[in-house]
Amino acid sequence: MTQKPVMHSAHWGAFTARQQGERLTIEPFHGDPDPSPLLQNFHNVLHHPARVAQPMVRRGWLENGPGADPRRGNDDYVAVSWEQAYTLVARELQRVGDAYGPEGIFGGSYGWSSAGRFHHAQSQVHRFLNTVMGGYVRSVNSYSSGSASVLLPHIVGDMNEIARRGVSWEEIARHSEIVLAFGGLALKNSQVASGGLSEHTERGFMQQAAERGARFISVSPLQSDLPDEAQGEWLALRPGTDAAFILGLLSVLIDEQRTDEAFLARYTVGWPQMVAYIRGEEDGTRRDAQWAAEICGVSAATITDFARQLHGKRVLVTVAHALQRAEHGEQPVWLGLVLAAALGQPGLPGGGYTYALGALGHYGKHHNLVSFPALPQGKNGIDRLIPVARIADMLLHPGTQFDYNGRRLTYPHIRLAYWAGGNPFHHHQDLARLRQAFCQLDTLIVHETAWTASARHADIVLPATMTLEREDIGGAPTDRHLFAMQPVAQPYAQAQDDYTIFAELARRLGREEAFTEGRDARGWLRHHYAQLQEKLAAHQVTIPDFDQFWLQGVIELPQLKDGGRMINAFRADPAAAPLPTPSGKIEIFSATIASFGYENCPGHPVWRAPQQQPDAEHPLWLIANQPATRLHSQLDFGDYSLSGKREGREVCSLHPHDAAARGITDGDIIELYNQRGHVLASARVTESIMPGVVQLPTGAWYDPVDPTALRPLCRHGNPNVLTLDIGTSSLAQGCSGQITVVQLRKYRGELTPVQAFIPPQPVSYSTEII
Repeated sequence: MTQKPVMHSAHWGAFTARQQGERLTIEPFHGDPDPSPLLQNFHNVLHHPARVAQPMVRRGWLENGPGADPRRGNDDYVAVSWEQAYTLVARELQRVGDAYGPEGIFGGSYGWSSAGRFHHAQSQVHRFLNTVMGGYVRSVNSYSSGSASVLLPHIVGDMNEIARRGVSWEEIARHSEIVLAFGGLALKNSQVASGGLSEHTERGFMQQAAERGARFISVSPLQSDLPDEAQGEWLALRPGTDAAFILGLLSVLIDEQRTDEAFLARYTVGWPQMVAYIRGEEDGTRRDAQWAAEICGVSAATITDFARQLHGKRVLVTVAHALQRAEHGEQPVWLGLVLAAALGQPGLPGGGYTYALGALGHYGKHHNLVSFPALPQGKNGIDRLIPVARIADMLLHPGTQFDYNGRRLTYPHIRLAYWAGGNPFHHHQDLARLRQAFCQLDTLIVHETAWTASARHADIVLPATMTLEREDIGGAPTDRHLFAMQPVAQPYAQAQDDYTIFAELARRLGREEAFTEGRDARGWLRHHYAQLQEKLAAHQVTIPDFDQFWLQGVIELPQLKDGGRMINAFRADPAAAPLPTPSGKIEIFSATIASFGYENCPGHPVWRAPQQQPDAEHPLWLIANQPATRLHSQLDFGDYSLSGKREGREVCSLHPHDAAARGITDGDIIELYNQRGHVLASARVTESIMPGVVQLPTGAWYDPVDPTALRPLCRHGNPNVLTLDIGTSSLAQGCSGQITVVQLRKYRGELTPVQAFIPPQPVSYSTEII
C-alpha cells in the first residue's frame, strides 16, 4: 500500500516521504540547491531487523539485581512487557533516588537524536530527571568542540558568536581573497545541522568565491577535506602539528615586519609575550620556520613563502573541529586567532577569524529574527558536572579530583545512568576501557530505536520510536524554513516515543503534572508554536495559525544578516563595543588562563608535543574523522551508509607507499592495531592522503569478536577501539580522539561476517519476580 507523501525533516535535510511497503521513497525539499545524499539512509530503516521491537532486560541484572557486573555487553536479554519494564525502571529510580539522591544519577544523552524540537531526546531526559528526580549529574560541552567551547570565551567570546555568527558564506563569496582552512572545509560535515537544514549552500558559495579569484587553502592530511568547486590548494602537514606550523608563520611575519602592529596594539593584549615566546626569549628555543619545518614535515622555504603570501591580502583563518579533538587541542584554535590578529584581519568583510566554518550547516549562515522555543528542562537541584568526554574516568574513578577550567572538581559515584538519544560507544574513545567503566554501574537504562553497542551494554532497553514515526516541528536558528514534521509511518512493533515513556514513569513516581504540565505531545507543539507567534508579533511579523501551518507543512521565517556582529562592532569602536573578555580585547595572553597554572595550557598559545608519536612499533598516524555516509553512527544500517562499506566493513584509506611496504592492495581486508585493540577494515589505496597517515571514519557500530577482551578485535571497523581516552588539557578536558598511532597489516586470521546489525534474541526466563 502506498501512502500520501508527507513533509518531514532531518538533521541533514528536509524532504517529503511516502511509505511503500517496508521502504520509503524520499523527495528532497524543493528549495534545497544541493540536497544531501544522507537522505538515502531512510529508505530501508523503518522495519530493519536492527530495530528494538520490545522492552528487554539483561538476564544478569534480572537474576542478581542492580550492581557492578562484568557481563555487560556479553549477556542474554529477556523480553518483558511494557508494564513490567515500567515497574522495573520506576522501582530502580526510586531506590537510587532514595539511597543516593540526584548525585547518584547520570543523565546521559546527546543532542543529535532528532531534528524535531520537541522530541529532542536530550531535552526530554534532562526534563524528566530534573522535574521527577530533583536533578542529576550532567555533562557539559561536546565531543566535537569540547576544547574550543571552553577556550574561546577566555580569549575572544562565546563560541556561538565566533562560529554560528561568524563570517558568513555570503561575505566570503564577495570579499575573501584567501580562505586559510586548517582542517579543511569538507562538505560531508556541512551537510548536517542540529534542528535541520533546508538549504545546502556551501558548495555554491565556494564556487562563487573561487570563480571571483579567491584562494582556498586546505591544511590537512586529507585532500578530500576541500571540494572540487573550491578549486583549492592542498597543504599536507603531519597530523597534530598545525600549532607549530602557525608559530612558524608568525615568526616569518615578525622577522620580516609584516605584522599589523597598529591593530595588535589597539585590539589585543599579550602580543609582546607571544613575540618573546616565538623568539625564544622565554626558554631559549627559537620557534622559526626551520624549527616548525622539522615538526610539520614541510620545508622552511614552504613556510616562509606561505607567510609572505598572506601579507596584504584579505585573509580568513578558520580552524576545524578536528584540530582541537587531539592532545593540546586548545593551541591551534588559539593560534589561528593570533594569526588573524597579526595580519590585522578581524572585523574586515570576508576576513579575520572564524571557528569551525564548514563543520556544521549552521555556520556561515544568517540567523532567524527569533528562535523557535525549546522544551524547558526544569531546574537541576544539584551542580555536579563532568566534561562530556570524561565519562569513563568518572565511572572508573569516583571520588578522584580533576581540573577543569580553573576549578578543582571531584568525580561523583554514579549508581544509575539514564541514556536517551545517544550512543557513547560511537563518540567515546578506547572502547574496551569504556566497557569496563559501564560495568561499574548498578544500572544502565537506555531508550533506543535500534540495537547499538550502547543498547547491548544496557540493563534495561526500552524501544523508542524514530523520527519518522513521530510528529514534531523542525527548525534551526539559522534555517529560514520551519517544518511540520508529520509522521511517515506507525511506530515499529512496541516502540513508544520518549515523552510517552517519561510521562508514564513520572505518573508512577507521583510527578506526572510536573513533567507534562497537563499537555500531550500535540499540546506541546501548539504551545511552542504559539510562543513563536508571540515572539514574531513583537516584531510586527505574523505567521499562519498552527492548523494552517500543519496543513501546508512549511513556513518561511524572517532573518537577520548580522554575521560577525560582535567582532565587527568591536573593530569599529573597541571602547563602545568591547569583547566579553576580561580585557575587552582579543587575548593573545590570558591572565585568567595563566592564573590556573596548567603546564599543558599556559597563559599564551604554545607548542606542546603530544605523548602519542609514531615509532617503530606503531609507525602510522590514524585519522578517525567524521563519516561521509551518515551522521555519527546514526542509521549505520541505512542504504547510503551500507553503500560506503565493502563486504560490510568500513573502508580505510592509505597511501600507495604505505600499502606497498606491507604488501597490501586495494580491497584487501586489513588489520589496524595498537596497544588498545584491533580493527578490521577494507583497504582503499589512494594518493589523496599523505604518506604515513591512514584514515578510518567513525560511526561503524562496534562489533567485537569477543566483547570481554582487554584488546578487542572489531570486525566492522570502529576506530575508537584504537583511540586514546585522555583530555585535551587541564583547561578543557575535551575529547582527543581525532588522531592516534597504529600499525597495520593484511589480515590473515579467520574472517567472520559483521554481526553489528543482528539483534540479540530473547531467552526464555521466568519474569514472575518482577
